Amino acid sequence: MTATVIALPQDAYDFDYFEQRISDTWLLDKSIAVRTLRMPFLAVPVGGTRRGGYYPVSCLCFGLKVRDLLLEQPGFPDLRVRWSPYRDTCHTVEWGDPAPEWWEDDEVFGRFYGYSEFAITSFVRERPQTPSSATSTPCSPTAL
Repeated sequence: MTATVIALPQDAYDFDYFEQRISDTWLLDKSIAVRTLRMPFLAVPVGGTRRGGYYPVSCLCFGLKVRDLLLEQPGFPDLRVRWSPYRDTCHTVEWGDPAPEWWEDDEVFGRFYGYSEFAITSFVRERPQTPSSATSTPCSPTAL
């Protein structure tokens, strides 16, 4: 069980996702594709409008390996592994500033993670507003 760096960020499964949404696209060149199982996913460093980031992992052993891997890379300050006490939620490796509190709205999360205003507006407009989703509830920062 080892985390592997993929040489080209474009090899990451979610590269196109970030390319279409991130405000400071120059960060993609500094990103790192990390594979813990079969598919590589992008670890995007902080910079520009992006104040923090995270990489989800299925187990703490992967979290420690990803953290150690990113320690050697520029753009990933204050690396930490956040253990999830919930069975249906991934653990995460986080970097940069601490993420906003879970009750913040989607615009706050989007700006914190450096998404473009267009991506934030599109997400908020398309998100269904049911009585349960119209209240301030936790959301996934990658849902944008």
